[in-house]
Formats: sequence, structure tokens, C-alpha cells
Amino acid sequence: MKPKITSQLAWQQAEILMQPALIRLLDNIRNRLDKSIWQGTYQEISTPIPGYQLCLKYEGEQRYIDIWELCYQVCFINYQPTHGEMESMEVDIDTSLINEMGEVDWNRLDTKSRLIVEDFFANLPTFNQENNQSC
Repeated sequence: MKPKITSQLAWQQAEILMQPALIRLLDNIRNRLDKSIWQGTYQEISTPIPGYQLCLKYEGEQRYIDIWELCYQVCFINYQPTHGEMESMEVDIDTSLINEMGEVDWNRLDTKSRLIVEDFFANLPTFNQENNQSC
């Protein structure tokens, strides 16, 4: 699903948030992968919107997530991914991520992106990890 931004102010706020959200998401994914049994790689995609997806693999299992979908979950209030549908949905910017000076609130942005990454990983299939303990 493509987010539909409905005002000029919302566009400006989205422009402020999207790149920092991407940076924090990628950092939080990297941190989470360091502690995970899943191996992650990024793949470039061209449709429906050019970008990247995260491909996670573990013992024959694979899961994919569009990085833009994660960014939308960070930047917009109650955004729900729809797995590739091309319809547009009106969205509201999460203005709690922007401080009173109109700048990114990095602490809130990091917290929200970390929670979204943790939620995504928590919903992956679990496996018997006895033999995968780190030294």
C-alpha cells in the first residue's frame, strides 16, 4: 500500500522524518541481527516502489520485509503494511517524532524504530536454538 500524504505540511514533515527513520531502522536491524539466528541480506527491488527488502534466512526458512514498509510504520501513525497492495491510504505523520523546533526527536525516533524492529523479529518463526548458542 502506498501512503497518501494529504497536505503540504505533512509532506514537509515526511521529508524531515523519512531519511532519519531509514537510518535508525537499518541500525536497529543490524543490532538485532547480531543477536539473531537469522541471517539477513538486503536486496534491491524495483516494484512497486524502488527500494530494498530485507531477506532473512534460517535453516531453509525465508522471510522478506520491504524496508519502506518499516519506514512508513515509523513515520506514520498506525500504519499497517498490506504486503504489496498498490492502493493508496491516507496517513497521518507521527508528529511526536518532531520536536518543538521542527527537527527530528532522535530519541523518540530511535525508540519507535527499535520497537518496530523488535516486533517484526518477535513474529518470526521460532526454532530449537540449543545448538546455536554463542560462546
